[in-house]
Amino acid sequence: MSRILSDLQPNSVLANRYPIERLLGKSAGRRTLLARDFQTHERVVIKVLLFNSEFEWNDLKLFEREAEALQSLSHRAIPRYLNHFDVDTTLGKGFALVQTYIAAQSLEDQLQAGRSFSEAELKQLAVALLEILHYLHQQNPLIIHRDIKPSNILLGDRSGNSIGQVYLVDFGSVQTLAAKQGGTMTVVGTYGYMPPEQFGGRAVPASDLYSLGATLIYLATGQHPADLCQADLQLQFESASLSLSFIRWLKQITEPALNRRFATAEAALQALTQEQPNFTLTEIGKPAGSKLKLHKSASVIEIKMPSVDFSVIAKGFRRLVLLFLLLIVEVCLMGMALVIPILGMITAYIAFFSLMVTGLWLLLVGVQLLHNIGTFIAQFRVRLRIDNDRIAYIRSIFGHDHIQGSASRQDICKLVHTLSHYELNNNGEGGSYYQRVGPRLIIWAGNKPFELVGLTPPEQSWLAQELSEWLNLPIIRE
Repeated sequence: MSRILSDLQPNSVLANRYPIERLLGKSAGRRTLLARDFQTHERVVIKVLLFNSEFEWNDLKLFEREAEALQSLSHRAIPRYLNHFDVDTTLGKGFALVQTYIAAQSLEDQLQAGRSFSEAELKQLAVALLEILHYLHQQNPLIIHRDIKPSNILLGDRSGNSIGQVYLVDFGSVQTLAAKQGGTMTVVGTYGYMPPEQFGGRAVPASDLYSLGATLIYLATGQHPADLCQADLQLQFESASLSLSFIRWLKQITEPALNRRFATAEAALQALTQEQPNFTLTEIGKPAGSKLKLHKSASVIEIKMPSVDFSVIAKGFRRLVLLFLLLIVEVCLMGMALVIPILGMITAYIAFFSLMVTGLWLLLVGVQLLHNIGTFIAQFRVRLRIDNDRIAYIRSIFGHDHIQGSASRQDICKLVHTLSHYELNNNGEGGSYYQRVGPRLIIWAGNKPFELVGLTPPEQSWLAQELSEWLNLPIIRE
């Protein structure tokens, strides 16, 4: 191979063949150059790894792996391997890798220039990248890119309704299955786009899917994934103007847990391009006989929780009065039995025991009545209201509204519908038992829960769907 002296500046010539036009990128011990090939008169990209003070042996391993990967690949959306040679420069000796130049802007550059992406464009982009990833993951040995992000995705000029040709570049972090089985794991990637398993040095095909999802979320929100709120490591991005089905798809492709994420690019592509049961909602109407009241508009949704039926309280009062009258009769009967000897002691004993039973019954009815009255007062005209600014519990007393708890609308991050289940309960004395936990419907605003109480399971299912559609938030079923 040719060896020449160069300072890697414009107008310098590498290998007597590649005059440098400009520097494209620079990092520790690496240079990426735009050059022209004297032989083909085409522009090329030359990556140079220098053996200087910044050199690390792991860099050489990744550099060689990139060259091997590109030599084995042939795809119109991936740069082609052209050549490699040794270099001897004023900055140090090293290796150079030559690949085809793609005249297109990166997504990062386009976003910084002010371009925004519609949902339709994001889906086109996702389909194109999933097809590229499917190709990579089908290689033998399979190839994992490990550094998918906006700056490594190029987009050609759009034409008509097409987003344009999509390219995936920079295979400097690539991992092959053979390399993975070879021993030590290397942590590479970009913070914010790396899934949890990649932080531990483990990368699988689904790791590339997570990075793709994080990239799409960045394009949809304009916020770097590392700056987004998280709930149990799950990126929160529901404020983006996206359809519920696409949000659900993005949620699944960026699931922190591998067993919940799409396992393959093919599965993710199928879920995106075909209507799947997991991404549709069955229309649920208001349950018959429900006393819930729901009012919604484009800017406000308000739910009035049911209170205890006043007829139940009236019925309790009637029982209480009847028992009280019965108690008076029994007291009188017992008094007469004691005063008039002819009635005898047996009558007195019967009256006494009847008095005890009636008194106990009276006590139980009284306690139940007090409980119903308390519940009625506590729930009297309680509403959950969500508008453009906040979510709040509102209680109306004598025509005046009182806010019982509130949070910013922007903090709403998930809608959880928990079905009835059993939980292991430790009683603290060395024993444990399973306790039944009823169904719950909770809106989470940050770490603050807003629970809708006093609902039947059909009412919970109905409200969960109504809230999911209005908030553009998927229902998390636990």
